[in-house]
Amino acid sequence: MEVLGLGNYVVFAVLLLTGFYALIVKHNLIKKLLGLNIFQSAVFLLYITLNKVEGGTAPILQSADEQLYSNPLPQVLILTAIVVGISTTAVGLAIAVRIREAYGTIEDDEIRQLDNE
Repeated sequence: MEVLGLGNYVVFAVLLLTGFYALIVKHNLIKKLLGLNIFQSAVFLLYITLNKVEGGTAPILQSADEQLYSNPLPQVLILTAIVVGISTTAVGLAIAVRIREAYGTIEDDEIRQLDNE
């Protein structure tokens, strides 16, 4: 494997660590949702990168010759995961709006403090 071929894995690692950092360290609920989206994007990139077949073509049968085909299943699963990710983000944002209305803040440490009072 060439050094230039490792670029996707480096980007994957950076995105994964950035999203994980935002989920763990940030106290703002919107920033946590953004971190979750970055984390999901890293996983999508990993699955698409792992599916790359050198010399593979689209799985459309045109002749009886032996050819190397790419598997379309990971792309289909990623499309489904994207839709689920968008839905999760929408629900998370709706919950953040309701929390803001109820507590007046979206900082999780302030919400915990208000709950303990």
